[in-house]
Amino acid sequence: MTNQNDSPQLIPPHGGYQGLQSYQMSEIVYDATVVFCDCFINRRSRTHDQMVQAARSGKQNIAEGSMASGTSKKFELKLIGVARASLEELLLDFQDFLRQKRLPLWEKDNPRAKEVRNLCYQRDRSYMTYKPYIEASPPEVAANTMVCLIHQTNYLLDQLLRALEKEFLKEGGFTERLYRTRSQRRKK
Repeated sequence: MTNQNDSPQLIPPHGGYQGLQSYQMSEIVYDATVVFCDCFINRRSRTHDQMVQAARSGKQNIAEGSMASGTSKKFELKLIGVARASLEELLLDFQDFLRQKRLPLWEKDNPRAKEVRNLCYQRDRSYMTYKPYIEASPPEVAANTMVCLIHQTNYLLDQLLRALEKEFLKEGGFTERLYRTRSQRRKK
């Protein structure tokens, strides 16, 4: 009888997306986008719906990719890439909002941008961490806060994509694991 510990795990642990910083930040981006759009963009406009859906897509695709990772690293990479693309689309919408309203886009070294960026280091951060910058602020502050949040989330997704790529190149995908597992079993 073969001990389970002697054979490689065919379907590795997967999921756990709630622990990913990129997922946590994407959830904040989604919650903040819904509030921002409700406050500053006509609810009946196509832009409102598209922005909310882009934010939702960013968050949901991270979760879906993480859950699919046990059987398809290729699909995981694809979905994390879709999440990244959705948030880039959302970033452009916020930058367009600022430009169209003739509001300044904060430079990276702007003290207010630094203040917002530093919020991500707070323990147990959530939408509530950023709420004053969205709900109790003028449109310039709210939109620039969103730009900062999305940049941080995109940075985390870029890091995740690089790590997944490296892991895929080292370990291969599900089909390769199937082949290795079957080959090892046949040798025994």
